[in-house]
Formats: sequence, structure tokens, C-alpha cells
Amino acid sequence: MVPVTWDSQGEFAKSVGVKPGQFVELCEKLPAGAKVSWRFKADAALDFNVHFHEGKAVRYPVRQEQVTEAQGVLEAPGAQDYCWMWVNKVKGGSPVTLAIELKRG
Repeated sequence: MVPVTWDSQGEFAKSVGVKPGQFVELCEKLPAGAKVSWRFKADAALDFNVHFHEGKAVRYPVRQEQVTEAQGVLEAPGAQDYCWMWVNKVKGGSPVTLAIELKRG
């Protein structure tokens, strides 16, 4: 898991490698009504989702398969830990380079 560290402008940016058969996840506790703009770009296709937990259920405001880039805005319906997650389903080869940007607002 990659910790989210906001800068003084309420932004977070990170470049990471997603190893074959592995995942990268960012999680952040947000208050109800919070908005976070997000975008990413990868040099190969990854499965991507934004999710949160309600008891034992997992809710997915965003879920996309095999994408190299996407963007959107998460509007937190309740006070929760929200997670952005990328999965590299390839079992061999090199890690996929992933550039992530989040902005509160």
C-alpha cells in the first residue's frame, strides 16, 4: 500500500511500478462530501478500481478493466477509507510504470 501524502496545495503525485501479478493500492480516509479528482497513466494496461467497504460488502464507484489511463472525481458518499487500486494481471515480464495524481477540492 502506498501512503497518500498531500502537499500544501492538497495534491498528491506518485510514480510507481506495478509488478507482474501484483497490485498497487492507495487508501485515504475522507469525510462525507469530500471530493478528490484523480487521474493516472500507465505504460501498459492495468485493471483499475476505486472502492470502499461497508461492513463485509465492497462497493466500487469506479471499476475498469485493462486501461492505460483514466480520470474522474470521487465524491465521498460517507466518511470512509477510500482506495484507488491498480492490478497487473500479466504473470511475467517487467513492472508497469504507473503515474498517479490526486487533488482534493
